[in-house]
Order: sequence, then structure tokens, then C-alpha cells
Amino acid sequence: MIKIYSRSNPGVLLHVVNRIEHIKPERQDISHEGEFLQVSFFGGDSGKTFRPHAHVENIRQSNLTQESWVVVKGKVEATYYDLDDRIITKMILKTGDCTVTFRGGHNYKFLEDGSIIYEYKLGPYKGQEKDKRFLD
Repeated sequence: MIKIYSRSNPGVLLHVVNRIEHIKPERQDISHEGEFLQVSFFGGDSGKTFRPHAHVENIRQSNLTQESWVVVKGKVEATYYDLDDRIITKMILKTGDCTVTFRGGHNYKFLEDGSIIYEYKLGPYKGQEKDKRFLD
């Protein structure tokens, strides 16, 4: 797991990249339990299962949108920004990789035709005017 911390406010975790080759059979949390977006990974062999369950209603409040991308196919260049809107690093994500943005900005550029991603973020979505601040 690659953790990207703020340079302008050291100690603040901004982004995490988890490569597919980092995935192990035992569960590992990418998100700290206090984050709004909870992301974990684990593997399993045939027959592995979990107790059947449903999630109960809980009132949750958040003051920011956190986002995750999983590259299903292809390659994507991720540009990560610090809290002061400066580029902190760029990384190439490949099939099976997952990125999570807790804080700071981000941008993604598809590098291969036919690339596919899954995107996850907190909702409800209220439109660009209320949900985004562009960095360009």
C-alpha cells in the first residue's frame, strides 16, 4: 500500500494507492475507521464465506467527499494534489489497482483505449456547482 501524505500539513493522509499485487488473503483496511469512505481488501480461496448480514440504518454526517477508483481494465495516470492545490505526485494505475482520495485534489487521464474504471464516492451528488472546486 502506498500512502501519500500532505507536504503542506505533514501527518495528514491525502491519498492511498493499493496495487493488485499487494492484496493478501487476510483482510487489510485501506481506510482508517474514522474516514467517511471505508475501503478494505482481501483475497480468498474457493469456499471462503462470511456470516450473512444486512446493514442497519445509521445517521451519518460528512463534510467532504472522498472518492475511490478501481481500474478494471487498462492504464490510468493519476495526478494527486496537496491541500494547497499543488501537485504532490503522479502515478500510473494499472488493471486491478485501487486509489482512494481522502483529502486533496486529483485528476485522472486514461492512457489506453478501452480502459474501464469503477468510481465510488460519497453521495448524494449535488451537481458540480455544489460538489466541486476546479484546480485548473
